[in-house]
Amino acid sequence: MTNYITVIGLEVHAELKTKSKAFCSCSTAFGAEPNTHVCPVCLGMPGALPVLNKQVVEFAIRAGLACDCEIQKFNKFDRKNYFYPDLSKNYQISQFDKPICLGGHIDIAVGDEHKRIGITRMHMEEDAGKLVHSGATIKTSDSSAVDYNRAGVPLIEIVSEPDMRSASEARAYMEKLKAILEYTDVCDCKMQEGSLRCDANISVMPEGAKEFGTRAEIKNLNSFRALERAVEYEVERQIELIEDGGHVVQETRTWDDAQGMTFSMRSKEEAHDYRYFPEPDLVPVEIDDAWIERVRGELPELPTQRQARLMQDYNLPEYDASQIVDTKEMADYFDAAIKTTDDAKGVANWLLGDVSAYLNNENIEIAQFHVAPAHLGELVALIKKGTLSSKLAKKVFAEMVKSDKAPSVLVKELGLEQVSDTGAIEKLVDETLAENPQSIADFKAGKDRALGFMVGQIMKKSRGKANPAMVNEMLLKKLKE
Repeated sequence: MTNYITVIGLEVHAELKTKSKAFCSCSTAFGAEPNTHVCPVCLGMPGALPVLNKQVVEFAIRAGLACDCEIQKFNKFDRKNYFYPDLSKNYQISQFDKPICLGGHIDIAVGDEHKRIGITRMHMEEDAGKLVHSGATIKTSDSSAVDYNRAGVPLIEIVSEPDMRSASEARAYMEKLKAILEYTDVCDCKMQEGSLRCDANISVMPEGAKEFGTRAEIKNLNSFRALERAVEYEVERQIELIEDGGHVVQETRTWDDAQGMTFSMRSKEEAHDYRYFPEPDLVPVEIDDAWIERVRGELPELPTQRQARLMQDYNLPEYDASQIVDTKEMADYFDAAIKTTDDAKGVANWLLGDVSAYLNNENIEIAQFHVAPAHLGELVALIKKGTLSSKLAKKVFAEMVKSDKAPSVLVKELGLEQVSDTGAIEKLVDETLAENPQSIADFKAGKDRALGFMVGQIMKKSRGKANPAMVNEMLLKKLKE
């Protein structure tokens, strides 16, 4: 069987965090009653004229600089003409030949491999309305209603180069881009609300081929899992089609998450099919150096920079640092937690372990986690100090998520202080040795399990409070006497 190379490019649509729409004063708030955040401008009524929201340009510049794009000082809006129910005026105000940003890149890591994914362009445009289907998907619905609240909400579309070669690379790119948009505060990135979504252009070509294969575009993927699964399925579908003697056609397809399959929607249009022409109701956008440099100076610490700082300042492994900076909220939580402890690795372990497990189990984000960062840092400090064993710390953590109490308070209330008193531990060790002569003989005969058994007996006597390190040290010392 021929070996094939997968070629993937993503078109990511990010709704900007402006309070009003791109070309009118209607609210962009999510969740309102259908068709209540609309006006003659965003509905495209005859005679209604658009006025550009300056904040849209500001956010586009900020996102572009964060992705190392070149900001185009002269750019303009165009009309993208097509007929679809969610587009009330039958054209979308977008940018075609003179977008606001060109070039740029995003660096990703998949396992131990690092890769740079190029960005072709980034442009401003308005969102369309939303179809509300009677069934689970457009393919299984008898009817669809239209909610125009989203029509006119400002977007930036980030178009990548076809540099990705696997579903995991596509996911890593999307995750990194999401983090950049969150850090720069231009998009809330709530994928479940549709404020961040992507279209995936996918093709396959035989190994050694010089030209890319025919691509299919998968529309409106709104989760990392959906993106990964859709790419994997589509690659397999195209390869099977070619192997069976068929050929891939250029088309737009939709992803059915329940069935785990893509389905054909329509043939894929080329740029000329949209009959682009300059938007006659909007003047070109001119951006001077002062504006660009002001925005550049206001950029926050970005994910890559923050990861480097965590690795350098706290000696965290690359994996730990990359996972922590994956979301701004997690990184902010980490920075706040380490103010109450000098054990950065301990904080990282708890965040990536017990805390993440709790968040996943409760299906919440770190921003909704009510345990204060200072309290988690205090818990880590108590472990390092020897006041708590790791096992007892888990009991304290279980109580912390139920209340707002500090771990030091819970330790006293629950009577969980770790015993580190030399005299008390020596007494427990002597009692255990006196009760287990056979275990002593087994240890001296080279049976290592005997040591573990006796440690277990001592911990049982102390109800888990004895300092494990001190128990091991003292027990070994007496066994070797």
